Amino acid sequence: MSRLSATSTFLDRVATAPISWGVCEVPGWGHQLSPDRVLAEMSSLGFTKTELGSTGWLPENTAELRSILARHDMSLLAAFIPLVLHDPEQADRTRAEAVATAELLADSGARYFNTAPVTSTDWQPRRPVTGAEWAHLYQMIAEIGKICAEHNLLQVIHEHVGCVVETADEVQAVIDNTDAALVVDTGHLAIGGCDPVELVKHHADRVGLVHLKDTDLAVAARLNDKQLTLMEAVQEGLFTPLGRGDLDVAGLITSLEDGGYDGWYVIEQDCAITGDLPAEGEGPIRDVETSVDFLKALATSL
Repeated sequence: MSRLSATSTFLDRVATAPISWGVCEVPGWGHQLSPDRVLAEMSSLGFTKTELGSTGWLPENTAELRSILARHDMSLLAAFIPLVLHDPEQADRTRAEAVATAELLADSGARYFNTAPVTSTDWQPRRPVTGAEWAHLYQMIAEIGKICAEHNLLQVIHEHVGCVVETADEVQAVIDNTDAALVVDTGHLAIGGCDPVELVKHHADRVGLVHLKDTDLAVAARLNDKQLTLMEAVQEGLFTPLGRGDLDVAGLITSLEDGGYDGWYVIEQDCAITGDLPAEGEGPIRDVETSVDFLKALATSL
């Protein structure tokens, strides 16, 4: 049972992610804290599971990965996997990447494979995707799903700012044309024009994993108007501690729990550490602690 709760509640299914501590491979994102510091702070807040984080931040050798996680009484839940799914010419490369990543996740004890359909491996800006490319993307989602199933993983499709699947219409297209489960990322859904609460009410059977982000919609509007890049928006506080932004996070969790959802939630409030490096026990951990307190208070009312 999770250390977050003394009694059995949805808190038993709450994990976190390194990006909540500002860990991101994008150049100029902010200070990058060490794995030992971040994992120790995660554990101190009561977490037992984390997502993998940016490429290379944690070891990619299974034994080394399990060792560093175990040192902090942590284990692996999932990983964000950017894959090019719409381009037939890259299909073989994409399959190979999926197999290699699935093997790492399965050998490390993870449960979820978070597929993020990107425009290119180097995150080129979004462009119009043709009907034929969409058809290929749906086919590749099915193929990656089979690869995941062979490794006892659940593929979940992660809508995301800057990815091929970003807007409400694109999320609906994935729902209509595949049988894949979704990452319900409250922040990215809201930025893309999709109400997360309405999504889970109408498509509860497609919810595979939930990423909990509260969001400052005024900053989101500037992002959508191209006044800010995603990195700049995050640095300006796009994603707030739970309960401090404009989203109905409590309503979403209540709807899911009342509907029998038994999957995991991940506190994944992307942040960036700019300015001075915070002392140990300070900085992002305080925002995550605020989010944990919000969820603990919610748990008492469910």
